[in-house]
Amino acid sequence: MDYEYAPLRLPPNVDRPTAAAQLAIQAEFSGWELARVRLFRDGTRQVILRRRRISPPQPGLSY
Repeated sequence: MDYEYAPLRLPPNVDRPTAAAQLAIQAEFSGWELARVRLFRDGTRQVILRRRRISPPQPGLSY
């Protein structure tokens, strides 16, 4: 399967419930899913979102 990825960095002042709500909105309306979260010492979160890449539709045959 082929995925496209979107990195997202959340600053340290964003609390966990706010981050979860923000990611849930992205998942529901844009089709993203959570691939990875890294939490740094300063409180910054690096989030990697992914979704399946949709191939462009093939042109139909015409006679």
